[in-house]
Amino acid sequence: MNILAIGDVVGSVGCRFLREKLPSLKKREHISLVVANGENSADGNGLTPSSVEFLFSSGVDVITAGNHTFRRKEVYPLFDTCDTLIRPANFPETTTPGKGYTIYDFGRNKVAVINLMGCMYLEPLNDPYLVIDKVLSKIDTKLIVLDFHAEATAEKLAMGYYLDGRISAMFGTHTHVQTSDERILPHGTGYITDVGMTGPYESVLGVKPELAIQKFKEKLPVRFELGTGKCRLDAILFTVDEHSGKTVALKRLEIL
Repeated sequence: MNILAIGDVVGSVGCRFLREKLPSLKKREHISLVVANGENSADGNGLTPSSVEFLFSSGVDVITAGNHTFRRKEVYPLFDTCDTLIRPANFPETTTPGKGYTIYDFGRNKVAVINLMGCMYLEPLNDPYLVIDKVLSKIDTKLIVLDFHAEATAEKLAMGYYLDGRISAMFGTHTHVQTSDERILPHGTGYITDVGMTGPYESVLGVKPELAIQKFKEKLPVRFELGTGKCRLDAILFTVDEHSGKTVALKRLEIL
């Protein structure tokens, strides 16, 4: 089974580029499941019902999120009604809408997609290690994919080794910069520290460079605008054995 994980989709620019490139990519690579991080899919961060619907209608099967999950209140009800829109599992269950994982049922088999957020340099959410153990205890399929939305590379690597052999694949999101450390860990879990970003290539994490520079130089609030020009879709393709649940091959992708 081929599972495609797409890096943070940034704004309407990234959404449109994904729609342009994804259909042919799915056909060419014989992809069974597409997971995309959509927490920046609305212009100005966060998700909206329209950006979520745009991603689904473009061929994404499961949308994950991160620290901007609840930036837009209008999307809150959708987290409770849409099974394939998930948020980090370590947000407090009693105060936040939605859930942290979903089971995508193909009939012949099922794939669990989990979303989790790191705590280093981000919000002090529930302990991701305790939470992932609890989530895994509820899942009855060997085919498991994790989007770990985290800032620190060390935190991502540690989680990868902690889960090695317990999940099929883990891909990191949040930093918007694709890393070149894709690998199959010793016990069969496919891994990459950060899958990257889908959006304007000539930008600072999707933002016009001059605005990011202004922010760093002047230390004052700046209204960010999306970059323009050529885009890139960053992704990783995991080939997972349907019987063992282990990754048998993986390929890092940069689609221009």
